[in-house]
Amino acid sequence: MRNADGVRNLLNIVEGERELFIIVSAMGKTTNALEEVFDGCRTGDIELAEQKIDQIAAYHAEIIRDLYGGEHTSEQVDAFIEELRRFVRTVPYDASRAEERYDRTVAFGELISTTIISEWLGSVGVANHWVDMRRCFVTQFRHKDANVLLDESAPLLRREVAGSEARIFIGQGFIGSAADGSTTTLGREGSDYSAAVVANILNAESMTVWKDVDGILNADPKIFEEAQKIDALNYVDTIELAYSGAQIIHPKTIKPLQNKNIPLFVRPFGDKSAAGTRIDGSAPSVTIPIIILKRNQSFLTLRSRDLSFVLEEKFPIVFSTLERFRIKSNLIHNTAVELGICCEESWHLQEATEALREEGFECEICEQCNLLTIRHYNDEVFEKYIDCNDYLISQLTPDTVRIVKRRF
Repeated sequence: MRNADGVRNLLNIVEGERELFIIVSAMGKTTNALEEVFDGCRTGDIELAEQKIDQIAAYHAEIIRDLYGGEHTSEQVDAFIEELRRFVRTVPYDASRAEERYDRTVAFGELISTTIISEWLGSVGVANHWVDMRRCFVTQFRHKDANVLLDESAPLLRREVAGSEARIFIGQGFIGSAADGSTTTLGREGSDYSAAVVANILNAESMTVWKDVDGILNADPKIFEEAQKIDALNYVDTIELAYSGAQIIHPKTIKPLQNKNIPLFVRPFGDKSAAGTRIDGSAPSVTIPIIILKRNQSFLTLRSRDLSFVLEEKFPIVFSTLERFRIKSNLIHNTAVELGICCEESWHLQEATEALREEGFECEICEQCNLLTIRHYNDEVFEKYIDCNDYLISQLTPDTVRIVKRRF
């Protein structure tokens, strides 16, 4: 939801519903703006961080005024904004706790969006209960990409639901808390995963993700003009697509649903009656080409000075180092003496490569790359999108081709 009209459209979706748990993401580009707040703290530019907070406050204040048709404020939203300001002003940046600070900063997006929605729905007669998911989701002690611990979280969430007379609940996607109480996040676009965990714990009849497209498409229509909707997907194909980088469902979403055979629907936000795409365990495998482009990648090339890659003895050192710096690998390719890794861009990449050099590796980094994956490719698609003269690395199987390109 980007504006007040999006919030009003949510009312069209929930009207007449009961026993409904709504998971909400941050509004518009708020998470990106909060990442800039974090970057201001990380680089010592507190003035920039405060300017971004001012913009975030103004953006949400305008949505609130639009919803209520005039001057109106939310005490709770104002309190969250003030809490963020105090955090930026008073807590010095500590590089050793960067991920923890990141999580605490970006979580304000979901806390604010759910507050606005809960209060407005209540004002138009939709009784609901606002849930702080940090009190219901216990996660690993892993910031920026935590998993929810189901056994620990289930009694907390069930108690929250049972303790309310309301039958519509509104909670934040993307966030939880570790055992020490620190805020954690579940990975970018993690709200789908949050909803799947809620569905699992509460034994939901189904789960629906509302998007700004007609359903799951075989390609991003903003990039690939031949994109077409997929009516049905099975759990396995969905996991494969999410892992490859398709911006449809968070990779961790499917397991909680599959464990209880809960169907997942992806539907257009503007049309409650549209069928969208159904994901379950019985759908046939997809056969049409699926084209996935992941931008903002780095390509890391490693060579061992003593040629020990021949025995692959140092692979554990490489991947434990990347894990230590929270760097996610999306493609791996090795020869006898060289290892190529396509990974997510990270502010820790330089630190990681320095650590690898200390372990005896020669390291090269190519930044701002693109990872293109085509599943179920055919000759026409291959010839159209695979330029064999312009790539850093390629992998080809009978079913899938993946290439890392500097440009796309």
